[in-house]
Amino acid sequence: MKMDIEKVARLARLELTEGEKETFGDQLEQILTYMEQLNRVDTAGVEPTSHAIPIDNVFREDEVKPSFQRKEVLDISPDQEDDHFKVPRIIE
Repeated sequence: MKMDIEKVARLARLELTEGEKETFGDQLEQILTYMEQLNRVDTAGVEPTSHAIPIDNVFREDEVKPSFQRKEVLDISPDQEDDHFKVPRIIE
C-alpha cells in the first residue's frame, strides 16, 4: 500500500512526509474496505441510473437571438488585426 501511495505522489509531483503517507494509507484502506462492502450488495434487477430521481431534459431549445455586430465588439477590444481579436502568444 505504501508503495502505491509513493508512486501516486511521485506521479502527482507531491512530496509527502512519512506521517502523511501513513494517514493516506489508512484512508485508502478505509475506502477500499467500504468498496468491498458495496460490492457485496445484491443489485440484481436494479436498473442502472445516472440520477437518483427521474429527470427530463432541462436544456432549452436553440434559438437565434440578436448579437453584437463584429465592428462594435472589435472597436472595444484591446487589440485587433485583420478583423479578428489579437491575443498575446502564450506558447513559445
